[in-house]
Amino acid sequence: MMATITLPRPIASHRPGSDYRSPSAMVLEGINSPTASQPCPGPVPNKHIPVCPPGPVPQEEPSTPPPSPGSDEDQLQQSLLFPPDKYIRLDSGKLAVYKIDAADVAAALDHVSRQPLPDPSQVFPWFHGLHPSNQIQQAFFIARKRALRRTPGCLRGITLVKADGDLNVSRLKGAIAPHEFLQLGNAAAEFLDIDPREGFSVRNFQIQAAKAAMTSDIIVYGDDEVLVRKLGWDIAAAQQRWRTKHEIQRHDLPDYNTFICISPFSEFEKNHPEVIAVDSAGRPTGNVLDFANQERLEMYAMTEASEISHNVWLGPTPDQATEEEQGYDILIECSDLGRLDHGTLVAIAEGGEETAGRQYIDFPSSGSILAPTWSHAEADIILETCKWIWHLAHGTHPSASESSAPDEDGDVPMFEETDGESKPSNFQSRPRKILIHCADGYTESTLLGIAYYSYSTGRPVPDAWLHLHTTMKRNFFAYPSDVALLTAISPRLLHESPASADRSLSEITALIREEPRWFTGFDGSFPSRILDYMYLGNLGHANNPDLLRSLGIGQILSVGEMAMWRDGELEEWGVENTCVVQGVQDNGIDPLTDEFERCLEFIDRGRRNGTATLVHCRVGVSRSATICIAEVMRALGLSFPRAYCFVRARRLNVIIQPHLRFAYELLKWEEALQTQRDQEECEGDESGGIRRELEWGEIAREVALMNRPYAR
Repeated sequence: MMATITLPRPIASHRPGSDYRSPSAMVLEGINSPTASQPCPGPVPNKHIPVCPPGPVPQEEPSTPPPSPGSDEDQLQQSLLFPPDKYIRLDSGKLAVYKIDAADVAAALDHVSRQPLPDPSQVFPWFHGLHPSNQIQQAFFIARKRALRRTPGCLRGITLVKADGDLNVSRLKGAIAPHEFLQLGNAAAEFLDIDPREGFSVRNFQIQAAKAAMTSDIIVYGDDEVLVRKLGWDIAAAQQRWRTKHEIQRHDLPDYNTFICISPFSEFEKNHPEVIAVDSAGRPTGNVLDFANQERLEMYAMTEASEISHNVWLGPTPDQATEEEQGYDILIECSDLGRLDHGTLVAIAEGGEETAGRQYIDFPSSGSILAPTWSHAEADIILETCKWIWHLAHGTHPSASESSAPDEDGDVPMFEETDGESKPSNFQSRPRKILIHCADGYTESTLLGIAYYSYSTGRPVPDAWLHLHTTMKRNFFAYPSDVALLTAISPRLLHESPASADRSLSEITALIREEPRWFTGFDGSFPSRILDYMYLGNLGHANNPDLLRSLGIGQILSVGEMAMWRDGELEEWGVENTCVVQGVQDNGIDPLTDEFERCLEFIDRGRRNGTATLVHCRVGVSRSATICIAEVMRALGLSFPRAYCFVRARRLNVIIQPHLRFAYELLKWEEALQTQRDQEECEGDESGGIRRELEWGEIAREVALMNRPYAR
């Protein structure tokens, strides 16, 4: 018998890409973070945004309470810009703007980063976007709580606006373009009506920069003083209209003001480099976190090339003409455009020293050879490719082995065992250093990587797969078609493997038949290793306890969803090795912060006991990803933006999607961790110093820009 639970919905098929550059290439080319005026960089190959069901529509009052009692002034974030009395005031009728210099801009940004953010209950669901015409969104969140539609009166941020809108040069930290929040034209300037008019979403990251601007003091800067002043007056007028609109609704807002900074950008570069994201020459400074670049840095660190067999390496595609690329003799790129053709390898081997130059070869990507449509000829070429890679790596030629016929026991004298791997005893040419690579370092090269490792070591495919992941620390993402193909050719890989020279046919047959239980029904996807002691996965992973044990996972943390195991399996696993967070849907309403301490203590318990924990929900990208980000922040001392990129890079082939409220809760979690560390360092001093690396509007904007290339 089995326990009854909700099963996961099918995950959308993956769509590969090819436009990927490693971090060093990005620096050389001077690529800065994507902006609204600049096309987003190409996506990391094969990533996709999964569907995250929000759960049932709440039947009762939403669990998110209305803003806490008390005046908004008491709860309003503090800012050096309010009141603006110390700044030079310029008047035009009923409007006013204030002049500010570079030093005060830098000071104000630093000060606001040290102010606690309002509690999530005070700003949600307003951040989700509650357009009056969007009945679906309205009904889900605020059917009986009209007060929650109001703009929160507890927010006072700072929004920087570059007057000319060109964010590719001279960009200050968090700066946005005017058109991202302001409607300009022949009519009077006003804030954009940014809330979605239709549809339901709890992941409207793309509107947060504009919503932050509406609840901020706004600083306009730029080298064109006339343009800066004109835009300043337009924004001041938009702020006045925004305030009047709320007064008509009998809802008072804090007084937000407009500032103009006409200090030359060179003054920022000279005296305040910490607030410069892109310098006046269009070069990223590295002083401000860039999400896209940070994700690539994390991806590159995760998939850095490593030697999986003698002279054969597996890793990401190196930059052209770099020392890394020049370190290899043969580079085999796995891609969608690759062909099954081992002839080039044969030519290199038979050409001897005449083909001493660096050679570039391609091979089909994982998932591109579909079962059962693949032919025996294709299987032959895969085997031949593995064989010639092995001989080139060892400096031998197949003809030498063929001339040494095996004896009656199947022994071939030309191979000797060294460090667990068969190596030839007589080299005939210079061994070649070979790199099997693809853009992200694991997806498109999975098929060839596992096939070759099985061939070179004589390990059955499941054992080769597991050993590469657990011992070699390589990450893989294969497709079901790859599993079927590798399973089909596994007998030939073992039979023709140099490591099987001293094995009898019956021994090889026994190895093939001893298929592990976890491999039955395996779809090619391991849960994602975030830390050595923490994996992130979906409900399907949780339903395969044999796979989890094989990966060294001894604990399961279920967030909102429970695994479905056969009777007796839970007892065998141990009830104490499971932890369940109930009543948390992915609906933008249910909070998760209150569960952080319990969940992280459970994960740490596993670490102390020498085992790993699987953290899962339904899809493995929102609720469980939020818990994993919280643990990375705690364990590695990372800010929320850096921990987000860390987990995002390691969640293989799917993009993590914590919704807006979870993301905001993680930003508040960053405050809690910083306060705790500050108190520990100060031996009980409860001053609780905090400093955010990026503000809410900046973070949400970067997430939206990173996700935009993958939106369907």
